[in-house]
Amino acid sequence: MRAVLQRVTSASVVVGGEVVGAIESPGLLVYLGITHDDGNLEVAWMARKIRDLRIMPDEKSVAELGAPVLVVSQFTLYGDARKGRRPTWVAAAPGEVSEPLYEAVCAALKAAGTHVERGVFGADMAVASINDGPFTVVIDTP
Repeated sequence: MRAVLQRVTSASVVVGGEVVGAIESPGLLVYLGITHDDGNLEVAWMARKIRDLRIMPDEKSVAELGAPVLVVSQFTLYGDARKGRRPTWVAAAPGEVSEPLYEAVCAALKAAGTHVERGVFGADMAVASINDGPFTVVIDTP
Protein backbone atom coordinates (compact mmCIF):
# COMPACT_ATOMS: atom_id res chain seq x y z
CA MET A 1 0.00 0.00 0.00
CA ARG A 2 1.28 3.44 -0.87
CA ALA A 3 -0.03 6.82 0.22
CA VAL A 4 0.88 10.37 -0.66
CA LEU A 5 -0.01 12.66 2.24
CA GLN A 6 -0.33 16.37 1.65
CA ARG A 7 -0.85 18.77 4.49
CA VAL A 8 -3.56 21.13 3.26
CA THR A 9 -5.55 24.10 4.45
CA SER A 10 -8.49 22.85 2.36
CA ALA A 11 -9.22 20.24 -0.32
CA SER A 12 -12.14 18.97 -2.35
CA VAL A 13 -13.11 16.32 -4.88
CA VAL A 14 -15.59 16.97 -7.69
CA VAL A 15 -17.21 14.21 -9.77
CA GLY A 16 -19.57 15.08 -12.59
CA GLY A 17 -19.72 18.73 -11.51
CA GLU A 18 -20.72 17.84 -7.93
CA VAL A 19 -18.56 18.14 -4.81
CA VAL A 20 -18.47 14.63 -3.32
CA GLY A 21 -15.91 15.21 -0.58
CA ALA A 22 -14.31 18.28 0.96
CA ILE A 23 -12.39 19.49 3.97
CA GLU A 24 -12.59 23.18 4.73
CA SER A 25 -10.08 23.30 7.59
CA PRO A 26 -6.43 22.26 7.92
CA GLY A 27 -5.97 18.51 7.52
CA LEU A 28 -4.57 15.90 5.16
CA LEU A 29 -5.29 15.05 1.56
CA VAL A 30 -4.37 11.39 1.10
CA TYR A 31 -3.91 9.74 -2.28
CA LEU A 32 -4.08 5.98 -1.66
CA GLY A 33 -2.79 3.23 -3.94
CA ILE A 34 -3.24 -0.51 -3.41
CA THR A 35 -1.04 -3.30 -4.75
CA HIS A 36 -1.75 -7.02 -5.19
CA ASP A 37 -0.43 -8.36 -1.88
CA ASP A 38 -2.09 -5.78 0.38
CA GLY A 39 -4.53 -6.97 3.01
CA ASN A 40 -5.87 -6.29 6.50
CA LEU A 41 -2.42 -5.83 8.06
CA GLU A 42 -1.58 -3.08 5.57
CA VAL A 43 -4.98 -1.45 6.12
CA ALA A 44 -4.45 -1.23 9.88
CA TRP A 45 -0.84 -0.05 9.52
CA MET A 46 -1.68 2.65 6.97
CA ALA A 47 -4.69 3.98 8.88
CA ARG A 48 -2.57 4.24 12.03
CA LYS A 49 0.24 5.97 10.15
CA ILE A 50 -2.09 8.51 8.51
CA ARG A 51 -3.74 9.29 11.85
CA ASP A 52 -0.63 9.38 14.06
CA LEU A 53 2.15 10.76 11.84
CA ARG A 54 3.32 14.04 13.36
CA ILE A 55 3.30 16.16 10.20
CA MET A 56 0.74 18.80 11.10
CA PRO A 57 1.82 22.23 12.41
CA ASP A 58 3.79 22.22 15.66
CA GLU A 59 4.69 18.54 15.06
CA LYS A 60 1.17 17.41 15.89
CA SER A 61 -0.78 14.56 14.31
CA VAL A 62 -4.25 14.45 12.79
CA ALA A 63 -5.33 12.55 15.91
CA GLU A 64 -3.96 15.19 18.28
CA LEU A 65 -5.58 18.07 16.40
CA GLY A 66 -8.83 16.38 15.45
CA ALA A 67 -7.99 17.36 11.87
CA PRO A 68 -9.99 16.00 8.91
CA VAL A 69 -8.69 13.69 6.19
CA LEU A 70 -9.79 13.51 2.54
CA VAL A 71 -8.90 10.09 1.07
CA VAL A 72 -8.76 9.65 -2.71
CA SER A 73 -8.09 6.31 -4.40
CA GLN A 74 -5.26 6.52 -6.96
CA PHE A 75 -4.06 3.40 -8.75
CA THR A 76 -1.51 5.49 -10.66
CA LEU A 77 0.68 5.58 -7.55
CA TYR A 78 1.79 2.11 -8.66
CA GLY A 79 2.59 3.23 -12.21
CA ASP A 80 6.02 2.23 -13.53
CA ALA A 81 7.51 4.55 -16.16
CA ARG A 82 11.12 3.32 -16.09
CA LYS A 83 10.92 1.83 -19.59
CA GLY A 84 9.52 3.33 -22.76
CA ARG A 85 7.15 6.26 -22.98
CA ARG A 86 4.01 4.66 -21.52
CA PRO A 87 3.70 3.73 -17.86
CA THR A 88 2.55 0.26 -16.93
CA TRP A 89 0.03 -0.31 -14.16
CA VAL A 90 0.68 -4.01 -13.47
CA ALA A 91 1.66 -3.36 -9.84
CA ALA A 92 -1.71 -1.73 -9.09
CA ALA A 93 -4.32 -4.13 -7.74
CA PRO A 94 -7.52 -4.46 -9.79
CA GLY A 95 -10.68 -2.74 -8.55
CA GLU A 96 -12.22 -5.87 -7.04
CA VAL A 97 -9.15 -6.16 -4.77
CA SER A 98 -8.40 -2.50 -4.15
CA GLU A 99 -11.85 -1.02 -3.59
CA PRO A 100 -12.61 -3.02 -0.41
CA LEU A 101 -9.16 -2.16 0.98
CA TYR A 102 -9.62 1.54 0.17
CA GLU A 103 -12.98 1.44 1.97
CA ALA A 104 -11.36 -0.41 4.89
CA VAL A 105 -8.70 2.29 5.34
CA CYS A 106 -11.43 4.95 5.37
CA ALA A 107 -13.48 2.90 7.85
CA ALA A 108 -10.46 2.32 10.13
CA LEU A 109 -9.72 6.05 10.22
CA LYS A 110 -13.36 6.82 10.98
CA ALA A 111 -13.53 4.12 13.68
CA ALA A 112 -10.52 5.75 15.36
CA GLY A 113 -12.39 9.05 15.56
CA THR A 114 -11.04 10.82 12.46
CA HIS A 115 -13.38 12.92 10.32
CA VAL A 116 -13.06 11.26 6.89
CA GLU A 117 -14.16 12.62 3.54
CA ARG A 118 -13.55 10.63 0.38
CA GLY A 119 -13.51 10.64 -3.36
CA VAL A 120 -15.45 8.16 -5.51
CA PHE A 121 -13.55 4.96 -6.17
CA GLY A 122 -12.77 4.50 -9.86
CA ALA A 123 -14.34 7.80 -10.92
CA ASP A 124 -12.79 10.54 -13.00
CA MET A 125 -12.23 13.06 -10.21
CA ALA A 126 -11.18 16.70 -10.15
CA VAL A 127 -9.16 17.20 -6.97
CA ALA A 128 -8.41 20.70 -5.71
CA SER A 129 -6.24 21.53 -2.74
CA ILE A 130 -4.25 24.25 -1.09
CA ASN A 131 -1.03 22.64 0.11
CA ASP A 132 0.18 23.96 3.46
CA GLY A 133 3.93 24.35 3.56
CA PRO A 134 4.13 22.90 0.97
CA PHE A 135 4.33 19.62 2.79
CA THR A 136 4.04 16.27 1.01
CA VAL A 137 5.28 12.85 2.10
CA VAL A 138 5.11 9.41 0.46
CA ILE A 139 4.48 6.39 2.69
CA ASP A 140 4.80 2.71 1.77
CA THR A 141 3.65 -0.07 4.07
CA PRO A 142 6.49 -2.26 5.32
